[in-house]
Amino acid sequence: MIGNDIVDLVQSKKDSNWRRRGFINKIFSENEQLLIANSDDQEIVVWLLWSMKEAAYKIWNRETGSRKYAPIKLLCSFVERSCGTAVGEVFCAENRYYTKTIVCPDFIHTIAVKVLDHLEHVVEIKRCTIVKDSFGLPGITLEGQKQLLPASISNHGRFEKIVAVL
Repeated sequence: MIGNDIVDLVQSKKDSNWRRRGFINKIFSENEQLLIANSDDQEIVVWLLWSMKEAAYKIWNRETGSRKYAPIKLLCSFVERSCGTAVGEVFCAENRYYTKTIVCPDFIHTIAVKVLDHLEHVVEIKRCTIVKDSFGLPGITLEGQKQLLPASISNHGRFEKIVAVL
C-alpha cells in the first residue's frame, strides 16, 4: 500500500491561513502542536505534518474503504529530520504508516507506505500509465501481468506526483 501528498508552498500561502483561530487545534494533536510551536520554521512544519497525514490517510482509506477524513486522529512523529528531508511515522488507530518527505523551497512531498522496506522501492510514474479499479482507486499494471498494483496520485497548485511500489 502506498499514499503520497504534495503541498505547493506558494499556493498554500495564497489559499490557506494556517494561523487562523482553531485550525491548529482542529488538525494537530498536542504533541504535533509542540513540534510546530518549537520549530524555527513553523509554516514548514505545519505543511510537513499535514502532508504526512494526507499521505497516510490515502493508505488508510484504501484499507478500510472509509471516506471519513479526521486528521486529528492521524498522529505523526519524526524519526529523523534534517533541513531537506524527514522520515516519520503516522499512527491511525492500530495502524502504523512509515513516511519519507522531501522539503524543497517550492513544495513538500511525502510518501507513505504500510511496510517500512517499501520506502526503498517507490517509483514515480507517468500519468498515462494509470488505470482505476472498480472503486475508482488508481493503480498500474506491469507488462504481462493482469493484477493492478496500487498507486497514489497527488496534486496541488503547480505540482503533481504519482507513485507506486514496485
